[in-house]
Amino acid sequence: MGIVDVVSTLTQVPSLLKLKKGLVPRPADTVDCYGARVQANAERFPDRNAIVFEGKEINWRDFNALANQYANYFKAEGLQRGDCVSVMMENRIEYLALLIGLNKIGVTAGLINTNLHGRPLSHCVSVTHSKKCVFGSEVSEAISEISSELDLDEGEDFYVVPDGDNLNGCNWAKNLSEQAASVAADNPPDTQSTTLGETCLYIFTSGTTGLPKAAVLSNRRYLTAADLSAQAGLKITEKDRLYICLPLYHATGLLLGVGSAFASGASMFIRRKFSASNFIPEVRDNNCTAFIYIGELCRYLTNSEAKPDDHKNPIRVMMGNGLRPDIWMSFKKRYGINRITEFYGASEGNVSFANLLNKNCTVGFTSVEVTLVKYDVHDDEIVRDSNGFCIPVPDGEPGLMLGKITEDTIFEGYTDPEATEKKIIRDALEKGDAWFNSGDLMRVVDVGFTLGYNHYQFVDRVGDTFRWRSENVSTNEVGEIINGFEQVKFCNVYGVEVPGAEGRAGMAAITLADGVDHLDLDAFSKYVKQELPAYAVPVFLRIQPEIEVTGTFKMVKGDLREEAYNIDQISDPVFVMASGRDNYQLLDDVMLASIRAGDAGY
Repeated sequence: MGIVDVVSTLTQVPSLLKLKKGLVPRPADTVDCYGARVQANAERFPDRNAIVFEGKEINWRDFNALANQYANYFKAEGLQRGDCVSVMMENRIEYLALLIGLNKIGVTAGLINTNLHGRPLSHCVSVTHSKKCVFGSEVSEAISEISSELDLDEGEDFYVVPDGDNLNGCNWAKNLSEQAASVAADNPPDTQSTTLGETCLYIFTSGTTGLPKAAVLSNRRYLTAADLSAQAGLKITEKDRLYICLPLYHATGLLLGVGSAFASGASMFIRRKFSASNFIPEVRDNNCTAFIYIGELCRYLTNSEAKPDDHKNPIRVMMGNGLRPDIWMSFKKRYGINRITEFYGASEGNVSFANLLNKNCTVGFTSVEVTLVKYDVHDDEIVRDSNGFCIPVPDGEPGLMLGKITEDTIFEGYTDPEATEKKIIRDALEKGDAWFNSGDLMRVVDVGFTLGYNHYQFVDRVGDTFRWRSENVSTNEVGEIINGFEQVKFCNVYGVEVPGAEGRAGMAAITLADGVDHLDLDAFSKYVKQELPAYAVPVFLRIQPEIEVTGTFKMVKGDLREEAYNIDQISDPVFVMASGRDNYQLLDDVMLASIRAGDAGY
């Protein structure tokens, strides 16, 4: 433990004390919401820039006014406190203004992934009992395909927000921009009644079939994350500018990024999608001092062509999740980043970690009671002792992370009570207790002087979910879709590691239907592309004569994960959907070598 490490850690104490004071749990009936934070920024910093987007700029006063127009319009349209509106739109100013406007009048926004279509999309609108659906013209085709399946009336309950001048022929939806333009921009009085306990957002888990789960997010949890990010994570003020290129239907971009701007008055440079080639030029041109990331973006930037002046940029701090230890130090050095606040949490979870002491290669610590328990990865189950209790692991060993559910650490769960209950481990360490099951393996790591806080490191996801392309992929749900293809008898879906890529790529072991000798690769490729979001389409296929199951008919995944796509070790034929391709091809030695070398473009 060096003196520099101790001094560096002690300098974090003032912000931690301020944060601790600000995060004392407030009663659920306390009046506060993120709409009120924007309103406060409009009063404190009316002329300061709020958002820069595609050459357009808007200050806090005008941004708040636009949000008020949306709020007052929808209130006049009959929306009431507690109603839900589905929102599907790419990152842009109107998207954020709409979320603020709805929040101000106590209406919940259901945030829909812009990659969805068909059954998953219609399910997202229906499961939240949405009274209205607002969408950007850029995704109008997907909405149009399912509009007749919804309990909403065309011409009455659908609203389109033009992307520039483009309406994409949406004559069946009201033009929200035109409708709201003439509405008063006064702050709605409803905001003075919007409380911490109210549900502000439904953020969907990464659904891969028609069954995404809507995670419930209260104003309290949103503001807790926003304040933590602004005060102790990023440590920003109204003089800073955030670079945000993550999709804002996800919690990382919307809570840590946008939320910290709402909490501090900092401005935001917003992009629809990430671009490695434009990253440094845009950061410099727009004087961005903070960056909201996910690990995959950092890996792309690490793998991009290095330039000797990459470190000459204004970014001093970044916050996000998924930056793995193998690239942490090289990324930090190359881009001259002084502070990396790695964050860990789930949209629906009751526990989060943050690297607030600026240590390397850790997700930091948490104030919530957690435990790491033994987990059998091969058999995909928690290990229990002779009394039926979970077994805590020693420091340094990976274990399944559980977060204790208490009055102060409520598990808000999903709109589906059954799905909520499935995430709770009861009688874990003693009779009557209840813990949130994160589904993740973590371990305690030694990072030097830590003021007595245990620091943790993410290890891997377990069970029937893996992460790919920054999305959670459910193996069960993908399997159900694949089983719907007429040539498939059974399939077993799991995630496999691909060198140089974040997360795990999907792989499906398939047993063909009786009488089928060969899988029609063209037809199957078309089927999965049509039925699954791009991130959920398996990268690899393995054709097996039979699916291996346990004595209780549970499919065995352990050996399959270990064997992966190694055709030099298994006799079953393996097919791959190469990067940029739309169909599967037989995996050969040349392609295998490219994948192992990390040169296959994944």
